[in-house]
Amino acid sequence: MNRFFIFGTFTNAMVHRMTHSRARIGKAIIPAAGLGTRFLPATKATPKEMLPVVDKPAIQYVVEEAVAADLSDVLMITGRNKRPLEDHFDRNYELEEALTRKGDDGRLARVRESSDLATMHYVRQGDPKGLGHAVLCAEPHVGNEPFAVLLGDDLIDPRDPLLSRMIDVQGRFGGSVIALMEVAPEQIHLYGAAAIKPTDEVDVVRVTDLVEKPDAGQAPSNFAVIGRYVLDPAVFDAIRKTEPGRNGEIQLTDALRELSHRDADGGPVHGVVFTGRRYDTGDRGDYLRAIVRLACERDDLGPEFRNWLRTYVTEEMQE
Repeated sequence: MNRFFIFGTFTNAMVHRMTHSRARIGKAIIPAAGLGTRFLPATKATPKEMLPVVDKPAIQYVVEEAVAADLSDVLMITGRNKRPLEDHFDRNYELEEALTRKGDDGRLARVRESSDLATMHYVRQGDPKGLGHAVLCAEPHVGNEPFAVLLGDDLIDPRDPLLSRMIDVQGRFGGSVIALMEVAPEQIHLYGAAAIKPTDEVDVVRVTDLVEKPDAGQAPSNFAVIGRYVLDPAVFDAIRKTEPGRNGEIQLTDALRELSHRDADGGPVHGVVFTGRRYDTGDRGDYLRAIVRLACERDDLGPEFRNWLRTYVTEEMQE
């Protein structure tokens, strides 16, 4: 009798939180509807997500990261002129047959790799109303379970399993989890900024407030939100109630700010502080640096490329 009485005192919010904290996360959402204007004219006819990073498009690194975290169901939020994304993760039988006839097993395996990675789904965002709206487009696919969001401009080195860590934190604390990285004060205006409180774990913090791209001197901290999220499905209702913010867009940061003020009903929000290797492919300079760093670390390209790079830099310094 006492056991039933005690269970009967649980509130709906407590049951909601317990249910979602134990739910297995198996779906990843990748918003990919942006126009890529910073890379024009290269992105006039080619999606920015398809720009190569060494010999793979940037978007493939992101899907590989999701799969490495056991998220094999991937939904891409796309827009106009994004058909190459679908083609890349689909089979190309003509190309595969040509490589088979040549006996080029190495290239054949690399071509098939992208189509065998995950179960891919696609939905168009339509109007570009911001990241929050893009995430909302995923609601019919996600349903009432927690899910991950990976932004294509951020590449996380596979040796630093950030997403797996975030999924673990969400499973224990419930609510939502965002990735945070400490940046220089003069850079924080480029990001969402988090107000935080420490927890008993060094790399985990409680997020108490969020501000999207704060003006200089107005940021609550130098901890910036980077492009990895593990979200409670309550975020969808929060997005629907979020008014357009900067540039008239519906910001995911603003919806998460609302959840960060709750202890239940979709809250709280925690942050995993990331100190590993991150490559920003949304900025032209950082995109080039990412290519150089990844090429230098490749076993097949690195030794020769590093020798050339060393010689080139030495010659440039002497001029």
